Amino acid sequence: MKREQILDSRYSWLRLGVTLGIALVANVGMWAVIVVMPAIQAEFGIDRADASLPYTATMIGFAVGNFMIGRAVDRWGITISLVGAATLSALSFGLAAMSQTILTLSLIHFFLGFGTAVGFGPLIADISLWFQKRRGIAVAVAASGNYLSGAIWPIMLSGVLNNHGWRAVFVVLAALTLVVVLPMSLLLQRRVPLGAVAAQETDAMTRLGSAPFRPAVLQWLLGLAGICCCVAMSMPQVHIVSFCVDLGYGPSVGAEMLALMLMGGVVSRIISGLVADNLGGVVTLLIGAALQCLALFAFLPFEGLVPLYIVSLVFGLSQGGIVPAYALVVREYMPAREAGSRVGFVMMATILGMALGGWMSGWIYDLSGSYEWAFLNGIAWNFLNIAILSTLLIRLRGRRLPQLV
Repeated sequence: MKREQILDSRYSWLRLGVTLGIALVANVGMWAVIVVMPAIQAEFGIDRADASLPYTATMIGFAVGNFMIGRAVDRWGITISLVGAATLSALSFGLAAMSQTILTLSLIHFFLGFGTAVGFGPLIADISLWFQKRRGIAVAVAASGNYLSGAIWPIMLSGVLNNHGWRAVFVVLAALTLVVVLPMSLLLQRRVPLGAVAAQETDAMTRLGSAPFRPAVLQWLLGLAGICCCVAMSMPQVHIVSFCVDLGYGPSVGAEMLALMLMGGVVSRIISGLVADNLGGVVTLLIGAALQCLALFAFLPFEGLVPLYIVSLVFGLSQGGIVPAYALVVREYMPAREAGSRVGFVMMATILGMALGGWMSGWIYDLSGSYEWAFLNGIAWNFLNIAILSTLLIRLRGRRLPQLV
């Protein structure tokens, strides 16, 4: 079959639909801990920084999992990787529900994050192999599964949390992971033909040969930029529920704001995918970083309920397309046969930034007694991210070749 009949084909779009369905459930482990954080803090009688430890452990596991499972996808394919990771996630949910100390809970959340990672970078890397002309929008849709998961499940599980506690939430999620992810993973057993991979390899090597960076240097620069942007991104995403509790609005309102933020992020990811298909990943990254910085400033003057809903939506609309754009830059300049590990490395860096920022914001809150300095810390990291991306844009300007078909 010719390359143009394989890439961007009807099967490619059907596969994208299945990928999105899996991502909706596989990513829930990343968001559940944010919603239950106030309940965990109350049950164990700990401060905000300690209550943030399970989230930090989740994100560290999520980061490592993106890289390690990405390598497994390159070697064995996405289906085997999904089956193993989903089983680990379900087991971790069950063990978390039985935890009696914050340290035990945090350790389990590392493995929960590792298993959850299969729903992000590895799925993105896999679907990127099936598209060429519309790779930007395909990656954006696959990545949107992460935000849709965070927008849908916290609200759907709020009744379980309010009536039965956070442990019951984890039991429900263990069952959901096994029932949904394992059967759907069998629908992705087909692998992209070697001929299509070789053709994409030629395209990437052509771009790579024109770039002023060695692959390793470009990868590490993208990783550093990813850490900086996600330290900034984590402040509202990780602490919006706790922020609302502090203001007296309660965790349900915080969950609604998080859902609104993430739904805005879904819209942002789709728009950014369309932009990236025309302007490239680096330009898309810089646009997103600038908009995120402006949105962070908007949180500072407001504590009223309606303004916070509006700012949460604006923040989601501003930053949602940033992380998928990193994957697109990797695919524009890196070999297709290394898509899983290369995308996984950069995704790992962005997630480590989320983990660092989530803990750092809690630590700053404990020192200062408010989130104002935590927002300012995020803004400072955002400026560093913009500086790195501006350097990349200047060095890479005019060197991105048109998509070859």
